[in-house]
Amino acid sequence: MMIKKAVTLLTLLIICSSCSTGNTSTSPSPTISPSDQPTIMPSPKPTDKSTDKPAEQNDPLKQKIANMTLDEKIGQMVIVGLEGTSMDKQGKELIEKYRVGGFILYKDNMNDAAQILKLLNQLKETNQKNQTPLWLSVDQEGGKVNRMPEEYIKLPPPAEVGKAGNTDYTFQIGQALGEEVRSIGFNMDFAPVLDINSNPKNPVIGNRSYGSSAEAVITHGLETMKAIQSKQVAAVVKHFPGHGDTSVDSHLDLPVVNKSLAELKAFELLPFVEAIQQDTDAIMIAHLLIPKIDKDYPASLSKKMISKLLREELGYEGVVMTDDMTMGGITEHFDVGKAAVTSILAGSDIILIGHDYKTQLSVLQSLKKNARDGVISRDMLDKSVYRILSLKEKYKLEDKTLPSIDVKAVNLQIKAAIQSK
Repeated sequence: MMIKKAVTLLTLLIICSSCSTGNTSTSPSPTISPSDQPTIMPSPKPTDKSTDKPAEQNDPLKQKIANMTLDEKIGQMVIVGLEGTSMDKQGKELIEKYRVGGFILYKDNMNDAAQILKLLNQLKETNQKNQTPLWLSVDQEGGKVNRMPEEYIKLPPPAEVGKAGNTDYTFQIGQALGEEVRSIGFNMDFAPVLDINSNPKNPVIGNRSYGSSAEAVITHGLETMKAIQSKQVAAVVKHFPGHGDTSVDSHLDLPVVNKSLAELKAFELLPFVEAIQQDTDAIMIAHLLIPKIDKDYPASLSKKMISKLLREELGYEGVVMTDDMTMGGITEHFDVGKAAVTSILAGSDIILIGHDYKTQLSVLQSLKKNARDGVISRDMLDKSVYRILSLKEKYKLEDKTLPSIDVKAVNLQIKAAIQSK
């Protein structure tokens, strides 16, 4: 069984674990001053136009990155939100001047199918002058996290899907998820949730999880991931290392998880280990403070959590992105611009900034300044951009507008999926 494979791998990791588990204090550090940032020896400053060695020209992506400006590279490492339901001056500037790599739409950005289609088409049209197509992303999980307009039949919550215990049903629901977002113009879905719902007092996960056991989440979460991918939509699993045993909503403040690395490996991490083995497209990092591993930084800013645990120990080589950096778990304790730089230095590839144009500019400018100063090394920058562009190539992204959407056809697939239970 998949669960046995994951447990075996994590047993080996526990034996040879090299992660620090030193300080066991359970109190979060409420503020981090600039002086508390990691000391980084500056690397050689990148110029606005990179020049790679001739050997790299055998790889078309490396050659493309060699010809990208610093603004283009930084832009790829950011996904931003919009205000309102139509293209505006700020959205246009984020594309044309800052070359952002993608957008996320929330419920407030969506009225009906025709309006969503028009907005996504406007974003694509504006980006056609740029050489790299956009991520057009959405949080569409089913259940209470439902961004689709009223025209669409609502999909059941993950908890209901997991409880049914039918993997064929799970796959069909996942395909319906992928189809509805793809058919309207999205190419990335922040789903499925791989958190295990182990704390009844959890205010943020609840029935967004596929169950209270690692096996249920692995079985149905990973089936959903593969189903979404089958519709040519990138699936972003979340929220590493596991948001299921918290009593604070990270949208409002910074939750603290009082578990050791060994405890995480024996439970919360199991679904993520399996997702890595099954070639997940991307992993979203949660704003969670785990003092027994890193007493200063939440997982989304922690080198111990991202570079050491996720990348080195668990062997993950794909795209890493943060949860929304305008959530209270970050804004109540950190300067968002500095936090974005810290996250990239910790090993993230994409910074998600869902709200506030000024904050978005602050992040873009902070990343660029630190790249120019050599704090973010050119090698680190290029590796992140390579991972991002590789994923865009996997899904053959294009900024090609869609002429229309057949909501009835999508609803027929949703209805058939629900009835397959």
